[in-house]
Amino acid sequence: MTSLRAHFFTWIIRWQVRPKIARAGGDVAAIRRVMNQGGFPDLPGIAFRDGEVGGVPGEWAERPGLAPDAPRLLYLHGGGFIACSPRTHRPFTGGFAARGFRVFCPDYRLAPEHPFPAALDDAAACWSAFAAAGPAGVAGDSAGGNLALALMLRARRDGLPQPQAAVLFSPSTDMLGQGASMRTNARRDAMFDPTKLQHLVDLYLAGHDPADPLASPLYGDPAGLPPLLFHVGEREVLRDDSVRFADKARAAGVNATVKLWPVVPHVWQLAHSFVPEGRRSLSEAAVFLKDHARAPEAAW
Repeated sequence: MTSLRAHFFTWIIRWQVRPKIARAGGDVAAIRRVMNQGGFPDLPGIAFRDGEVGGVPGEWAERPGLAPDAPRLLYLHGGGFIACSPRTHRPFTGGFAARGFRVFCPDYRLAPEHPFPAALDDAAACWSAFAAAGPAGVAGDSAGGNLALALMLRARRDGLPQPQAAVLFSPSTDMLGQGASMRTNARRDAMFDPTKLQHLVDLYLAGHDPADPLASPLYGDPAGLPPLLFHVGEREVLRDDSVRFADKARAAGVNATVKLWPVVPHVWQLAHSFVPEGRRSLSEAAVFLKDHARAPEAAW
């Protein structure tokens, strides 16, 4: 049963956030003002510190006293490729840290100042160094979910290790916007008007082919990818970006699971301090990553 807090949070997003994003259009500064707003407290007992991995700056999140062999996670933040940072996404990184992970979130370069493939280049450089230190998982939300999937395709191309498993929260996988939910959920989505998402695509791609699998992972070959878990709201315009990718991955022999969550808005996990569905999503994701870190097939 969906919580009353989920209904209330969705109402806030629909009437306070969606209109601001819609009005911003292609105004990068205006979009950043909306997306970079904080409002969620850091989790108590979690240490956040600046760091650098593979020449890419970012932020570590971990619980003090964590065992040396604690599971490691590379987290790629969302923000439409043009906004947000490790700091805005501390609810995610801190949430995983509280569940026993040592987490690094790279502060990758943003469009339009640094269009495709700058963000992916940073993610790949970070992953190359992160993976060299041993087995690890990958996770990301929204644009960060896109980067996580593109990273795995690129890692396969470049002969880098794959993550033990990956968690994708409402990822964007299709820059062409061909999923049926772009139409059927156009009014139901609490955050996005799908006609406005094209602005973000244009700012990120800067004329690059939207069907390139490294920009739209849906159009790549998922064979050989590690176990994947998708969490997405059933009312989201991006719902079918998850559903279609998971279907294609399963057809290629990949262990891919999708869970559709009722009522909740895009990346509701950011509000896990208030919304119980956010806490449940992070907990399920943590269990998934840990289970596959221990599984025989996760051998490095």
